[in-house]
Amino acid sequence: MADAAVATKKKPGWRTLVRSLKNPKSGYMALFGFAQGLPPALFLGTLYAWLSEAEIDLETMGVFSLVGLAYAFQFLWSPLLDKVDIPGLRKLGKRKQWIAPMQLIVGIALLVMSFLDPKSALGWFSLLAAIGAFASATQDIAINAWRIDVADEEATLDILSTITQMGFRLAALIGGALGLIIAERIGWPQTYVIMGAIMLAIGIAGLFAPDANVAKRSAALVAANEEEVAELYNMGEITEKVRNRALLAVGLLWAWAIGTVVVFMVRSMTAAPGARPDVTQFTTTYGPLIVIATVVLPAFIAAWVAKQKRDGTNVITAAPGVGAGHTVKFTDHLYRALVLPLVEFVGRMGWSLVLILALVLTYRICDSIWGVFAYPFYLGELNYTGDEVAFASKFFGVFAIILGLALGGWIITVMGRMFTLTLGAALAAATNLLYADLAIGGGTMQAASDAIGFTALVNFIAGVFQMPESEGLARLTFTIFWENLAIGIAGAAYIAWLSSIVAKRYAAVQYALLASLTLLVGTLGRGALGQMIEDRGYYFVFIFTALIGIVAVVLCILEWIRESRSKLAAGIVAPEAGEALPAE
Repeated sequence: MADAAVATKKKPGWRTLVRSLKNPKSGYMALFGFAQGLPPALFLGTLYAWLSEAEIDLETMGVFSLVGLAYAFQFLWSPLLDKVDIPGLRKLGKRKQWIAPMQLIVGIALLVMSFLDPKSALGWFSLLAAIGAFASATQDIAINAWRIDVADEEATLDILSTITQMGFRLAALIGGALGLIIAERIGWPQTYVIMGAIMLAIGIAGLFAPDANVAKRSAALVAANEEEVAELYNMGEITEKVRNRALLAVGLLWAWAIGTVVVFMVRSMTAAPGARPDVTQFTTTYGPLIVIATVVLPAFIAAWVAKQKRDGTNVITAAPGVGAGHTVKFTDHLYRALVLPLVEFVGRMGWSLVLILALVLTYRICDSIWGVFAYPFYLGELNYTGDEVAFASKFFGVFAIILGLALGGWIITVMGRMFTLTLGAALAAATNLLYADLAIGGGTMQAASDAIGFTALVNFIAGVFQMPESEGLARLTFTIFWENLAIGIAGAAYIAWLSSIVAKRYAAVQYALLASLTLLVGTLGRGALGQMIEDRGYYFVFIFTALIGIVAVVLCILEWIRESRSKLAAGIVAPEAGEALPAE
């Protein structure tokens, strides 16, 4: 099996965890995870508070939400990061040549924004936000691939994935809640100076991070790249005619997707306020179509190519070599960047791809659908105050996620990745039942909170913050705490699993494509869920989403069985926690 994982015997547990945390790669992974979480908080969250203070109208603010498209559709330019080198920076390493410059661009964008008045220089302000978001989304692609590249027996993929999430969550807290607190005291320009300086510092520190190919010379890498492209002409490979047909079909689909996004952004930025297209409607309508055009249909094309190669149809029967009649063409490079990652993945997974895609589409469905309705539920349905919700979700909630990530990382080292993935799915589904109880008064949540002393702890901390006494604060905090703990455990396992099934050689493209599918069902389901809340109420919806979560649990068990059988077939008997990564 191509790129199959090779296991090494290793005793899982605290020793593995401590050894991984001591590795310098873990420290850089924490920095990179932080760098991934800070820009979205500043460009998509905190920025709106600054715009509100500057008295920017809501419709204009809506245009700023376009920067979120960079994160939603980052997979559209992910092939570039796998196969294109930045002149003069390739010696930094395959991934670092993209990571460090993008982090510096984000930092510079934040610093320049701090010197502008959003009311009088809105055009420049929006341009900088767009550039910063694009650079941030690009570094995300490269960092995800870097994590997969550098993981080894010391700094394991599971631990690095957990550290990524912890850094991301911490950055979201600092860029969000802490950013608001800082701005109240020293002002928005000074706050963005601080955040920009942090990103610049991370970008500089990232120059010294290890990289999978950092010891190799650029000329050697270019030669190796040419050699890999030349492999397309080996005996048994698909003929150039079939490759070009597949490339044309996939290229047209991706060109339509990229063109659709670009046209929408140009229309939104240049049209009069009343004529601007709706961002939410575009994401809901065209988002799934773009994913179908760039993931689903190309996957079918890749499956067709893989089948031709497997059956020996339309393959090269004699290989005179590139130097004997064949020259490497631009289309060969393009095929290798755009089509071959899909062909490799489909060919390696076979029919198991159906199971993997089903799991990707459903694993995070509970929290991805529910997220947008959280504040209407807390504030509108349960009538909590904004301060109470912030106390429960930002203070206790973020702490619970970080605790869950740490706990999830430890469980992975002891019990294995698939056990933790299944446990995370089960816990995420079960926490919907906690919210169902909250929707009908929260009596059980209150009793449980009282019984373990959680209520006393919440009341004590609320008193320290001089918050007004609230009878229901403890049960709200109790529910959010356990939900976020489950999200942390599930998130640690999910990122580790997603990273483990891609091939290093095509990590940027394969991971970006799979990650984009994670939010698809959530995007499609929110409209239907909103209507269901209107018709049946929150209690029914929470029971319904808990049942949906059971689907993810079943799929996790099936994937667990599939992976176990694959390892047995490959003669791998070492513990899962000691796995090495897919080979180059």
